[in-house]
Amino acid sequence: MQLPNDYLERVYAGVLGKLIGVYLGRPFEGWTYQKIMEELGPIEYYAHERLNQPLVVTDDDVAGTFTFIRALEDYGIKPDLSAEEIGKAWLNYIVEERAILWWGGNGNSTEHTAWLNLKKGVPAPHSGSTATNGQAVAEQIGAQIFIDGWAMVAPSQPELAARLAEQAGKVSHDGESVYAAMLWAAMEAEAFGSSDIDHLIDTGLKQIPKESLIARLIADIREWHKAHPDWHDTRQKIQDKYGYDKYPGNCHVVPNHALMIMSVLYAPDDFQKAQMIVNTSGWDTDCNAGNVGCLLGIMNGLDGLSEGPDFRGPIADRMLISSADGGNSINDAVRQTYFLANLGLQLAGRPSLEAPKNGAQFHFSLPGSQQGFRVLGGLDAASAVRVGNVEFEGGRALTVDYEALGPSQAVVVTTPTFSPREMLDMRTYDLMATPLVYSGQKVKARIKGDTRNRGAVAARLRIRVYDEHDQLRDIDSTPVKIEPGVEALLEWILPDTGGQPIAELGILVTGTGKRADGRLIVDYIGWDGAPNLTLKRPAGDGDFWRMAWVNGASFFSKRFPAAFRIAQNRGEGIIIHGTRQWTDYQASGQVMIHLGNYGGLAVRAQGLRRYYGARVTRDGKMQIVRVRDEDTKVLAETEFKTEFEKHIAMKVTAQGARITFEADGVSLTAEDASVDAFRDGGVGLLVHEGALSSNEIRIGGV
Repeated sequence: MQLPNDYLERVYAGVLGKLIGVYLGRPFEGWTYQKIMEELGPIEYYAHERLNQPLVVTDDDVAGTFTFIRALEDYGIKPDLSAEEIGKAWLNYIVEERAILWWGGNGNSTEHTAWLNLKKGVPAPHSGSTATNGQAVAEQIGAQIFIDGWAMVAPSQPELAARLAEQAGKVSHDGESVYAAMLWAAMEAEAFGSSDIDHLIDTGLKQIPKESLIARLIADIREWHKAHPDWHDTRQKIQDKYGYDKYPGNCHVVPNHALMIMSVLYAPDDFQKAQMIVNTSGWDTDCNAGNVGCLLGIMNGLDGLSEGPDFRGPIADRMLISSADGGNSINDAVRQTYFLANLGLQLAGRPSLEAPKNGAQFHFSLPGSQQGFRVLGGLDAASAVRVGNVEFEGGRALTVDYEALGPSQAVVVTTPTFSPREMLDMRTYDLMATPLVYSGQKVKARIKGDTRNRGAVAARLRIRVYDEHDQLRDIDSTPVKIEPGVEALLEWILPDTGGQPIAELGILVTGTGKRADGRLIVDYIGWDGAPNLTLKRPAGDGDFWRMAWVNGASFFSKRFPAAFRIAQNRGEGIIIHGTRQWTDYQASGQVMIHLGNYGGLAVRAQGLRRYYGARVTRDGKMQIVRVRDEDTKVLAETEFKTEFEKHIAMKVTAQGARITFEADGVSLTAEDASVDAFRDGGVGLLVHEGALSSNEIRIGGV
């Protein structure tokens, strides 16, 4: 199968188009066309500031799209991935009432209804079927809004994209909702090789029944488009024949799909105009604009995104993916582009792309990419400081341009590495996230002064850490002088932060003489090594240290004497901290079980249902187990006297295929070299139907 020569950049454009559309439409999601026109007027650009909302927020359209696609990674990169397997991914990554979905209640929110079905043992596709949930619930919009990833891993393969979208859609939906998802996924896949919108629509129609309502709807809109040059006329006809009042439920797929088809027919070559039409038209604006944005991003490429106003700059590649894998939550469009493109390459039988710049987390390798880096304070950002992206040594790099930088002035550019303070103002659901970078890890940054620079500058690495009042404080490395044309490698082992999460990482540039003008080129910034830290309650009464744990328990409060106390009402509860970058490490601490069938530590946790558990049981066992979805395999076991309300000194070491567990001097070892083994992931505290506490957990290398 022939992949497009510009496959990687087309995926990047699709991801960016999705983000732009979602963040454009999110602030007025659910508004009618009439209300939008009365209060905002035509949506020509971001409206979040007018409505006093953050721009980059938690949104189900983003989180679901870029989480559910991970089923390919977890269950095999294969064209016959099943709805049942994708449903299992739902249970691993979705934290009840806290992440990804609109938790609107059984029978109100289609996704919540399907999740409840999955949780009680109804597998997909039955979890989302009309037979299980009724037609009204099954035909809401959700199947369509999550499909973009399936299309981007199947470039120019509309049948494959439609099949994957069908399986994913059937986890929670059925009927016309799934047909809409299949059609749009096929259109996006075909857009990698065609910019003829009628051809794309015809390609999509081949994937669904000719007699379906979605097919009939498209025929109507095509006729109206031919008859009416002004999109407003077609929008009115859609409202009259396919409006919300014609369908039950909170957000039916049919009216919204109609607006999407209308928008791409009236503006197939104009990203800004298509976004204006679909957003101004109202209803489920973030969903509709996100799908339209992804399609036109793929079809017209990066240049198409830039023909109107600057949609990319305010976002700066940022995205939030709230899920039980907290290290995937603070994310960016570049990171996701490489992830999706590598899945697509492997599906096509091709080798994965080599990780740019020796695996540096921030490598800026795609045109215009910033990976979240923005100017922070210092000089007037509008005039004197700019962040950009240029060709550099056969690749690309981030640039920081500055003017008239005096000896007492500074320029700071940072990127988020943990939850921003704006998360406190986000609605719908929480941001489940853990930091990306930790004390004890070594950060490296290769930088260079442009040869045309005037004057030298000093550069240093900076982290911004939450303090006792949940405000950010700065910690800087030792400065390095950068002369014009000279490069340097900044290296820094991150210091102990007293249990507080590192919220931002960046570079501080200061003047060293009377004046400095020019450009600092940032080739890459990355980190490696095992963390060396103590997870505990820091000084003060802040909250972000606790929010740095993914909360998969019924109860997790900071108001108990112990730093970490969790309780679980039904089944198993777990809280998780760390990232998939953690491979070989040791976790230790005093753990007390107050009540429960078992409790202990988890290592290499990759979500709620994928980890190694080091646990002691109420019936007198000490175990190392591998939990993978609904299966728990005991890898090693011995006798142990478990007592409630007694501290148990626990230490778990994960090194290669070996897991070692010590509890009050009793030692247990297991080897797991199976295909189901976990090689990376965070640390956790877990308990089954009871309560557990610990005052601190120490993490270190092995």
